[in-house]
Amino acid sequence: MTLRLPDSGAKTDTQGRRHTPSAQRNAPAILTALRPHMPAGRLLEIASGSGYHAAQIAPAFPATLWQPTDIAPANLTSITAWTRAIPSILPPQILDATRPDWHARFPAQNAILLVNLLHLIPSAATLLHEISLALAPGGVAFLYGPFLRDGQPTSPGDAAFHASLQAQDPNIGYKDLGQITAALSGHGLTIDVEPMPANNLMLIARKSYS
Repeated sequence: MTLRLPDSGAKTDTQGRRHTPSAQRNAPAILTALRPHMPAGRLLEIASGSGYHAAQIAPAFPATLWQPTDIAPANLTSITAWTRAIPSILPPQILDATRPDWHARFPAQNAILLVNLLHLIPSAATLLHEISLALAPGGVAFLYGPFLRDGQPTSPGDAAFHASLQAQDPNIGYKDLGQITAALSGHGLTIDVEPMPANNLMLIARKSYS
């Protein structure tokens, strides 16, 4: 099933790069949120989409080797087109991060970045467990997107988008902040929550060294 999302119908240029308005809007704020926390080493980006975030953010962290991934094979063309000239970005790989055991393919990650995926999947349980296993000791996961607070959306726009997602598939939609942070804590991660523009949040989840 193909969801109708705000970026549905995004244009692709002659170089094969897909231009997604939401990514262009939120990339600067995401970069600002990452700057104080980004470790050197290896970063796994889950659900890279068009590849725009990798292209805009990775050059700010040249000591971080960036691995883009996506569930959709068709997205790899755009990711490659956006990132092929950036030496710190590896060729994209296919990854369905909602399935178990993928951490064995991508072990000991110093950082994991996930942008605007949680509300598009039925359950975050396997994804969050695998993230905790894929992180190296001392590693940090960055989870960006919209969340419910105490089971409720926090703006009319969020309420409308959440309802539109559930109308297309009742199993998806905004996840509750408390449930996600509790799950991350249950996997031994320490979480900070940073407010972001447009009622979004950045969850910064750290794995201990012990």
